[in-house]
Amino acid sequence: MMNKFDELQKLVKDNMDLSMESLGTVSKGMQAIAAEVADYQKKSFDEGTAVAEKVVASQSIEKAFEAQSDYFKTAYEGFVGELTKIGEMYSDMSKGLIKPYEAMLGTIGK
Repeated sequence: MMNKFDELQKLVKDNMDLSMESLGTVSKGMQAIAAEVADYQKKSFDEGTAVAEKVVASQSIEKAFEAQSDYFKTAYEGFVGELTKIGEMYSDMSKGLIKPYEAMLGTIGK
Protein backbone atom coordinates (compact mmCIF):
# COMPACT_ATOMS: atom_id res chain seq x y z
CA MET A 1 0.00 0.00 0.00
CA MET A 2 2.75 2.42 0.87
CA ASN A 3 4.51 1.72 -2.43
CA LYS A 4 1.44 2.86 -4.41
CA PHE A 5 1.21 6.02 -2.31
CA ASP A 6 4.88 6.79 -2.98
CA GLU A 7 4.36 6.27 -6.72
CA LEU A 8 1.33 8.55 -6.69
CA GLN A 9 3.21 11.19 -4.71
CA LYS A 10 6.13 11.03 -7.18
CA LEU A 11 3.75 11.32 -10.13
CA VAL A 12 2.07 14.38 -8.62
CA LYS A 13 5.45 15.99 -7.89
CA ASP A 14 6.71 15.28 -11.42
CA ASN A 15 3.56 16.78 -12.95
CA MET A 16 3.87 19.84 -10.74
CA ASP A 17 7.50 20.28 -11.80
CA LEU A 18 6.50 20.03 -15.47
CA SER A 19 3.73 22.56 -14.94
CA MET A 20 6.07 25.01 -13.23
CA GLU A 21 8.62 24.63 -16.03
CA SER A 22 5.91 25.33 -18.62
CA LEU A 23 4.65 28.35 -16.70
CA GLY A 24 8.20 29.66 -16.52
CA THR A 25 8.46 29.36 -20.29
CA VAL A 26 5.19 31.25 -20.74
CA SER A 27 6.29 33.95 -18.31
CA LYS A 28 9.60 34.50 -20.07
CA GLY A 29 7.93 34.42 -23.48
CA MET A 30 5.29 36.97 -22.51
CA GLN A 31 7.95 39.25 -21.02
CA ALA A 32 9.96 39.07 -24.25
CA ILE A 33 6.86 39.78 -26.35
CA ALA A 34 5.87 42.71 -24.13
CA ALA A 35 9.38 44.17 -24.40
CA GLU A 36 9.31 43.74 -28.19
CA VAL A 37 5.93 45.49 -28.46
CA ALA A 38 7.10 48.34 -26.23
CA ASP A 39 10.25 48.80 -28.32
CA TYR A 40 8.22 48.81 -31.52
CA GLN A 41 5.75 51.33 -30.12
CA LYS A 42 8.56 53.68 -29.08
CA LYS A 43 10.26 53.33 -32.46
CA SER A 44 6.96 53.88 -34.28
CA PHE A 45 6.15 56.96 -32.20
CA ASP A 46 9.61 58.43 -32.80
CA GLU A 47 9.35 57.83 -36.55
CA GLY A 48 5.86 59.34 -36.66
CA THR A 49 7.04 62.41 -34.77
CA ALA A 50 9.99 62.86 -37.13
CA VAL A 51 7.71 62.63 -40.17
CA ALA A 52 5.24 65.10 -38.68
CA GLU A 53 8.09 67.57 -38.17
CA LYS A 54 9.28 66.95 -41.73
CA VAL A 55 5.78 67.51 -43.14
CA VAL A 56 5.35 70.75 -41.18
CA ALA A 57 8.77 71.98 -42.35
CA SER A 58 8.09 71.11 -46.00
CA GLN A 59 8.39 73.99 -48.44
CA SER A 60 5.69 72.67 -50.75
CA ILE A 61 2.60 70.51 -50.61
CA GLU A 62 4.26 68.00 -52.95
CA LYS A 63 7.17 67.51 -50.53
CA ALA A 64 4.71 67.09 -47.66
CA PHE A 65 2.76 64.41 -49.57
CA GLU A 66 6.00 62.72 -50.57
CA ALA A 67 7.17 62.59 -46.93
CA GLN A 68 3.81 61.18 -45.82
CA SER A 69 3.74 58.60 -48.60
CA ASP A 70 7.24 57.41 -47.80
CA TYR A 71 6.35 57.18 -44.12
CA PHE A 72 3.15 55.23 -44.74
CA LYS A 73 5.00 52.75 -46.93
CA THR A 74 7.81 52.16 -44.44
CA ALA A 75 5.37 52.12 -41.50
CA TYR A 76 3.26 49.44 -43.19
CA GLU A 77 6.30 47.32 -44.02
CA GLY A 78 7.58 47.72 -40.47
CA PHE A 79 4.19 46.77 -39.04
CA VAL A 80 3.96 43.61 -41.14
CA GLY A 81 7.53 42.70 -40.18
CA GLU A 82 6.77 43.26 -36.50
CA LEU A 83 3.62 41.13 -36.67
CA THR A 84 5.65 38.34 -38.28
CA LYS A 85 8.31 38.60 -35.58
CA ILE A 86 5.76 38.54 -32.76
CA GLY A 87 3.98 35.59 -34.38
CA GLU A 88 7.27 33.69 -34.42
CA MET A 89 7.82 34.58 -30.77
CA TYR A 90 4.39 33.16 -29.88
CA SER A 91 5.15 30.03 -31.89
CA ASP A 92 8.49 29.55 -30.13
CA MET A 93 6.82 30.11 -26.77
CA SER A 94 4.16 27.49 -27.48
CA LYS A 95 6.83 25.00 -28.55
CA GLY A 96 8.67 25.68 -25.29
CA LEU A 97 5.42 25.25 -23.38
CA ILE A 98 4.95 21.73 -24.72
CA LYS A 99 8.60 20.67 -24.54
CA PRO A 100 8.57 19.55 -20.87
CA TYR A 101 5.66 17.20 -21.60
CA GLU A 102 7.16 15.57 -24.70
CA ALA A 103 9.02 12.85 -22.80
CA MET A 104 5.95 12.01 -20.72
CA LEU A 105 3.63 11.96 -23.74
CA GLY A 106 6.08 9.79 -25.67
CA THR A 107 5.90 7.06 -23.01
CA ILE A 108 2.08 6.98 -22.89
CA GLY A 109 1.72 5.27 -26.25
CA LYS A 110 4.34 2.63 -25.41
